[in-house]
Amino acid sequence: MTGAAAPASGRDAVVASDGPPALRFPYDASALTDAPLRTERLVLRPLEASDAPDVFEYQRLAEGIRYLPWPERDRVEAYEHTAKRAAGRLLAGDGDFVVFAAILLGEPSIDDAARDRVIGDFMVRVSSVQHAQLELGWVLHPDFQGRGPAREAAGAVMDFAFETLRPPRLQAFLDARNAASAALCERLGMRREATILEEEYHDGEWTDTAVYGVLRREWAAARC
Repeated sequence: MTGAAAPASGRDAVVASDGPPALRFPYDASALTDAPLRTERLVLRPLEASDAPDVFEYQRLAEGIRYLPWPERDRVEAYEHTAKRAAGRLLAGDGDFVVFAAILLGEPSIDDAARDRVIGDFMVRVSSVQHAQLELGWVLHPDFQGRGPAREAAGAVMDFAFETLRPPRLQAFLDARNAASAALCERLGMRREATILEEEYHDGEWTDTAVYGVLRREWAAARC
């Protein structure tokens, strides 16, 4: 007679726990204001209304929002939009979200040199509680693209989502023309799972949507 198997621990426990949907909800991201996520160069904490001046610097650029379902906004509209997004803290039901401000250490804020600058934001959104589906999304100031912060920030948010919220998979929906975000998804270990043809109308044309995803056990295995 064989002995009982040793209990799983660490990454092994994450893999072994795959099964029926069981997100760790409700989750209040307000706690991450004082204990933010950190990478080599970045601090990631929930977006705040006071971040609006920095956010406006990339939200106002056609290049920055080209592949996002955002209209061009003036300063007042953009500040109001940031305040609404900053209010998202509690993850409990379908459509709930939290937006992380990506703060580049040593880069002064647009309106206050004593503060570090928000150069982009990274979102976790609840697609379906019933099926434990979470979605990632992001936007980064064009001046900081191609220098690595997107990979750092998105990787940290992915780790947070899998380790803390425990979805069986994470997914991302991209404008299929967005080659930079597609490449980021692939660097994160996500695969292109589908292309939805002519799903949305942007920039005077029907555009395709690319669907990327990664399973929790794949994420865990890549970090062993």
